[in-house]
Amino acid sequence: MKATSRPLAAYTDAPLDLNDVAADDGVLFVRGGSGLAGRGVAARVPIDEATDVLQSIEHDSTVAQAAPLAIGSVPFQPGTAAEVLIPAVTVVKRGATVWVTVIDDADVEAALTPPPEPVPAAPEWSITPMVAVDRYLDAVAAARDAVRVGSLTKAVIARPIKVEAGAPISIHAVLRRLRATFSSSYRFSVDGFVGASPELLVEVEGAVIRSHPLAGTTPRTGDVDNDARLAAELQASTKNQIEHRVVIDDVHDRLLPYVSYLDWEPEPSVVTVANVQHLGTRMEGRLSQPGPSSVELVRALTPTPALGGHPRDAALELIEQVEGFERGRYGGAVGWVDAHGDGTWAVAIRCAEFADDRRSARLVAGGGIVADSEPLAELAETQAKFQAMLSAIIRP
Repeated sequence: MKATSRPLAAYTDAPLDLNDVAADDGVLFVRGGSGLAGRGVAARVPIDEATDVLQSIEHDSTVAQAAPLAIGSVPFQPGTAAEVLIPAVTVVKRGATVWVTVIDDADVEAALTPPPEPVPAAPEWSITPMVAVDRYLDAVAAARDAVRVGSLTKAVIARPIKVEAGAPISIHAVLRRLRATFSSSYRFSVDGFVGASPELLVEVEGAVIRSHPLAGTTPRTGDVDNDARLAAELQASTKNQIEHRVVIDDVHDRLLPYVSYLDWEPEPSVVTVANVQHLGTRMEGRLSQPGPSSVELVRALTPTPALGGHPRDAALELIEQVEGFERGRYGGAVGWVDAHGDGTWAVAIRCAEFADDRRSARLVAGGGIVADSEPLAELAETQAKFQAMLSAIIRP
């Protein structure tokens, strides 16, 4: 393969929206105004070979920051095989700098031509639990009891729902709605896996490494005073502080072998998105050199205790016993890696997996269970978390 990278102006003077480049069948990973979108498939490669394959691509570039890259996801279960996709045409925005990377003789004009506007539709909708609510409540109780007897420090219990539509769902329209409501989240679309995650798993930029683990959740109501009260209660909550501390300690311990130093906020702050508020702690450090690729760090971190639990193996065993479904890509990671090993990966939450015919989607939400957890309160938390994707998908 041969890659050519040029400034966007070499191809068009028209401004481009990355959501429109991805449209219904492309790929997207973006936060705020920066990120990437791609069309077409130049290659699919095993994720653990991605950096080597990208480095082998002959690259002709007039953009200093550009490098061949791939996008994909890592499933929840540790060690599961995964692939990344190298787009035939990729548009990358980093601040004011925008460029296009083309593999071989891919059709740039077609990739950059704006798609038709999504057509408004009002199909019939249905929402069905894919695991009985009673089973979910029993699973929460089982995890809570395991923590109380000391078998675990924390376990995350999730549940899936299925959304069905009377007509195909436009992923392009869903991406636009996510942009309008969740612009501060990591919004993604790859192989029918679409979402808006607020949580940075890991970012590698040269020798710099960053992570922003989240754990501990409370709703947002739209009332400023009430939301401030809920945020204060979240910070004061022993249950949520314990849940958060477990995640921070685990991420810290898993990153330490790779870094020369790692700093983190002394106290968690409240991270707000459109529908919920989380406790979050920013981490930043410097990788020992030669440093690992972002993929290697994703493998080391996934799943974090924010999605699995602690100790990891015992928590995963309990999840398999009590949840009643396979998580697949939910709870893993989604992001990109380039030929230098740099990349940005978000935790795969607030997401939907669309069927090939786009007439249905599976959504999953969960929460961390500790000794003080109450099953009905945890059910309410999942309902709040589902709203992120439900509000982007369902239009009656």
